[in-house]
Amino acid sequence: MAFTESNMIELGTQAPDFTLPDTVSGKDISLSDVKGPNGTIIIFLCNHCPYVIHVNEELVNLCNDYATKGIGSVGISSNDVENYPDDSPEKMKIHAETEKYPFPYLYDADQRVAKSYDAACTPDFYLFDADGKLYYRGRLDESRPKSETPLTGKDLRDAIDNMLAGNEAPKLQYPSGGCNIKWKK
Repeated sequence: MAFTESNMIELGTQAPDFTLPDTVSGKDISLSDVKGPNGTIIIFLCNHCPYVIHVNEELVNLCNDYATKGIGSVGISSNDVENYPDDSPEKMKIHAETEKYPFPYLYDADQRVAKSYDAACTPDFYLFDADGKLYYRGRLDESRPKSETPLTGKDLRDAIDNMLAGNEAPKLQYPSGGCNIKWKK
């Protein structure tokens, strides 16, 4: 597992469209299906990464909190399941149900969606405004596994609150960090 930081793509970038299978419902889900009226959080995740495992509880809380404020959310796993079978769609379904993910957990088998978002790590967070323009990309907060720093979701929560208040995107945004996406050879 190589520690990797997210790519800080340009703010204002339009959210790339996608349609992927949801591992829980078995239905194909598109960006328009998960888009919230006030914005959308897109999270690149996987089942086994300790950085994702560390944030799961706060991630569930944050997505539940902001769903009531018109923010949609979705999780996407793009890992190569041939070499990383713990991230298979069958295990993704179990993981999503165990963690009580309040969002669809989609499988990006050909990794096209991860590449279109320039995703690099798990977890990798993208916040798009109501018009589908990138407002925030980066970390949930400064907590990391085995650190003394409490998990709060502060960075992403502050960005969502600022966006909902109609403020400009924060100038200072820190990259997320975690396991690299397991790219197919």
